[in-house]
Amino acid sequence: MKFNPQEFKKNLLDKKSPDEILQSAEKAELKKTLNGFDLIMLGIGAVIGTGIFTIIGVAAAGGPESQGAGPALIISMLIAMLACLFSALCYSEFASMIPVAGSSYTYTYATMGEFAAWMMGWVLMLEYAIGNITIVSAWTGYFFEFLKGFSHILPEWIINPPVYLINDYRTTVSILTSQGLDPNTVIPRFLGIPIAVNIPGITFILIATIILARGIKESTKAATIMVIVKMLVIFLFIFAGAFYVTPENWVGTDGNWWHTFAPNGFKGIFSGAFIIFFAYVGFDAISTAAEETKDPQKNLPIGLIGTLVICTVVYILTSLVLTGIVPINEINILAPISAAMRMTGNNHIASLVSLGALAGLTSVLIVYQIGTTRILYAISRDGFLPAKLREIHPKYKTPYLITWISGLIIIFGALFMDLNIAAELCDFGTFASFTVVCIAVLILRKTDPNRPRPFKVPFVPLFPILGILLCGGLMIYSLFTLGTSAVLFPLWLILGGIIYFVYCYKNLRKIKAEKTARNTD
Repeated sequence: MKFNPQEFKKNLLDKKSPDEILQSAEKAELKKTLNGFDLIMLGIGAVIGTGIFTIIGVAAAGGPESQGAGPALIISMLIAMLACLFSALCYSEFASMIPVAGSSYTYTYATMGEFAAWMMGWVLMLEYAIGNITIVSAWTGYFFEFLKGFSHILPEWIINPPVYLINDYRTTVSILTSQGLDPNTVIPRFLGIPIAVNIPGITFILIATIILARGIKESTKAATIMVIVKMLVIFLFIFAGAFYVTPENWVGTDGNWWHTFAPNGFKGIFSGAFIIFFAYVGFDAISTAAEETKDPQKNLPIGLIGTLVICTVVYILTSLVLTGIVPINEINILAPISAAMRMTGNNHIASLVSLGALAGLTSVLIVYQIGTTRILYAISRDGFLPAKLREIHPKYKTPYLITWISGLIIIFGALFMDLNIAAELCDFGTFASFTVVCIAVLILRKTDPNRPRPFKVPFVPLFPILGILLCGGLMIYSLFTLGTSAVLFPLWLILGGIIYFVYCYKNLRKIKAEKTARNTD
């Protein structure tokens, strides 16, 4: 067939109208069981997890490739929250207007066309699947922190197993090197390949995948229980830790309060905003459950905005107590909250914090996996991926094949990627999706102004533009300041483009040709 540039361009920009998207969703077999409270629990389950138990320490103290914000982390959080707020309003408008699975992928298809939609779906896969790798790493760390409370009961080999059985390869090498050991001699090999596997983390993923394959209502029930546990633990930390706060840790004693409050200046504040943004990753997962929500026009905006407000208050209080208890150069970036309580001598509270962290991280993984599978479900339904993937379980009414495939992908990724790089990659994907949703609201307001909008973003175009500037600006800034992740993210986009042109484009043309033939007959 002769290549036609005009037809090729037309196909790339081919859109699905909101009405067409809604008609496709009506044929789906996903069960509508979620209400506004369920959605808020899902949102809190996603947002209050890895960020508050692990990433908050990196954002405050700094990491291998980033500078810390210090006590000025509260400013970083407000910047990240504002970026999320404007995006949350845009998500709410779309989610109430087009309540289907797919999140920003679906909204992009309705406004920017086929190629942009695929790329957004590809970015969302990065956001959720890679984000789960950070959860696996953090979960394992807190799991063994919790086990230390039973050192007088459990054998030593359970409390302190070989490092290569509880970490990925990169982390294992880093730990052994810091201990003055040679990784080449300590890490066992099979057929010349070094074996370093996070066994507890992989087991954790398998259990979560089984729960998700059984049904979303069961998943949200499990998430709700864990949300309650971790919120009780976090408030325990805030109220107990407040008695040990030393204001000098915030403002210093030499009269130069700004140097203590923001030790790395505005560069540290913006770096902290990018890193702590990971804490907010996941609130948009609420919109991916749209097809399983009762009265989505009402409940989706409640879930999105309610989650953001509640979580922001909790994060600011936690960061104030953490930086008030522990000097910045003494923050434990792996388990900052429990380590802070141990510094006060409250070992029992520290153990409870570890338990809350395990509950929190578990709920985050469940919500992230819901987001991953529902996005893949929507992409498959539109023909970008094989139709077999969207097969629904006859009993549980869940996309079980996608659920298991995504679980196996996370297990594979957890073998090679460490927490910091995974978190940064996840941030890039989130900033990209938030920016696109803000742009999409502006486009649809122009191209389809009369469409009913149960929820409308106020002060358009100001609020969407502010969302674009904040999210896009932080993403561009980080591309020039970070290292490994700033290289991997563009490579991920290039790989997505290759897959589209090699498989997706041809498959979509085939599907549309078959549909045309059926209509002609």
